[in-house]
Amino acid sequence: MTLLATHIPVLLRETVEGLAVRPGGRYVDCTLGAGGHARAILEHSKPGGQLLGIEADPMAVKAAGENLAPFGPAAFIANDNFSNLEKICRANDFMPVNGVLFDLGMSSLQLGPGGRGFSFLHDAPLDMRFSPEQEISAADIINTYEEGRLADLIYEYGEEARSRQIARAILRARPLSTTAELASVIERVMPGFHRIHPATRTFQALRIAVNDELARLSSALEQAVNVLGYGGRLVVISYHSLEDRIVKNFFKLESAYCVCPPGLPQCVCHRTPRLKLISKGAVTPGEAETLANPRARSAKMRIAERIMAGEDKVESRGFTSRKNMKQLKKLINNN
Repeated sequence: MTLLATHIPVLLRETVEGLAVRPGGRYVDCTLGAGGHARAILEHSKPGGQLLGIEADPMAVKAAGENLAPFGPAAFIANDNFSNLEKICRANDFMPVNGVLFDLGMSSLQLGPGGRGFSFLHDAPLDMRFSPEQEISAADIINTYEEGRLADLIYEYGEEARSRQIARAILRARPLSTTAELASVIERVMPGFHRIHPATRTFQALRIAVNDELARLSSALEQAVNVLGYGGRLVVISYHSLEDRIVKNFFKLESAYCVCPPGLPQCVCHRTPRLKLISKGAVTPGEAETLANPRARSAKMRIAERIMAGEDKVESRGFTSRKNMKQLKKLINNN
C-alpha cells in the first residue's frame, strides 16, 4: 500500500477549482508530500498538463515519485525547499505557470510511526527537520537554549500562554531526547483536561523554529507571484493562525493600490497591485470532510489571481487580457 492510500488531501476539490486547472496547464505544488493534490491536478490538466513538485523531505519525495509514476514526464519532482521556488522554476525552464499551490500541513509520513519527532503520538527522537541536511534539530533547541529564549520561542510560534512555566520545566528536566520525554514534561506543567493535548502548541513552535517556516513562507509567496503568468492562480492552505496571518496580509498588500500611512493628503507610494482576490475570505472544509478527515478541521484556503498592472480597473468595462490584450494595454496606459 502506498502512502497515498492512507493520506487524504485536504480541500481537494476546492484546490482544483481554486487553481482553475485546465488541460495543458503548468502547475507547481510547493509542498508535494505524498502527491495527493498533485495527482488530482495532473488528472484535471490532461491532455498536456505538467506539474513541478517541490518537497524537502527525501522520504516524501520517494513516496510521491511512486504515486506520480503513471504520469511519466508530466510530473517532475525537485527535492528542495519551497523557499527556493523561483530558482527551481528557472533551472527547470518551468515558468510562467498557470498555478502555484502551497498546502502547509504535515504529511501522513511525517506524523506517523517512524517519523522524525513531529508528533508526540509516537515516541521518536526530537528531530523535526524537514530535510536531514538542516543543521539544527528540536533536540538542539530544547537542550541548549536559555530559559528566556526558549519561553519566547514557545510563546511566539506556539501562541502558548504558559510558555514560561513550560520552558522552566524543560530546563529542570534536561537533557531530553525523545518526543515522549518532552510531552511528559509539558503534561506535568498542564495537568487535567484540555481540548487539545497540552504539548500541541509547544511542538508546533519547535517545528516552526527548526525549519524557519514563517520566514520561508513569506519569501516563497513573493516568488510565487513572480513565476505566475497573467491569469495564473495562487492557492494557499494553512493550518494555524500564524501562517494564515502571513498569507492574508500578503494577499491584502499585493491586491492594494495604496499602502501609504493613514493621514497623508495624497498617495505617494504609487503602488500597482499584482494580485486580485478570488476568495473574499478563507475557504474552509465542510462538515462532511472534517468528519472524514479530522486533520482538515483547522484548514483555511485563500485564493488570488495574478493580474496585469491596472487590469482590475478596466475589467468592469468589459475587457480582459485574454479577450483583447492590445485594447487592454491601451486602456491601462491611458489610466
